[in-house]
Amino acid sequence: MTSLPVVNQPPHRCGALVDHLARRLRLRSESVLAPLGLRPRHLIALTVLRDQGGSAQQDLAKILEMDSTNVVSLLNELETENLIERRRSPTDRRRHLVELTDVGAKLLARAEFALAAVEDEVFSGLSGEQRETLYTLLQQATNKTGVEACRETPPC
Repeated sequence: MTSLPVVNQPPHRCGALVDHLARRLRLRSESVLAPLGLRPRHLIALTVLRDQGGSAQQDLAKILEMDSTNVVSLLNELETENLIERRRSPTDRRRHLVELTDVGAKLLARAEFALAAVEDEVFSGLSGEQRETLYTLLQQATNKTGVEACRETPPC
């Protein structure tokens, strides 16, 4: 009787699992944001504006990594719902400053509360400590740009 050769197991790869979790999070998140009249891109913009205390429109486009035309469309949607306010910069009339309104801040708080429940559901298989570890690891992974990551682990 001949023995089968030992095959080395490939290292665990996280991509497929992260993708699966991201899809679950995205689908559930979209379902709780929709009744609030929000889409994920709205939520991201509102969060950035809250965290930065407002932003120049061009700076917001860079932060969101969006074309300026798409940012204008996004801001038009948010402004129509009174979630943000745009005004001319007092120091440079060519620039627009964008700020979160009180209505926007309240809606953002409601959305974040709803999304916390989604995270609890999706990550219910993890303890609180494990969730904190996951968060820390994901932060570390996202702190590198794609270019930096490619330099360290070619080929990209």
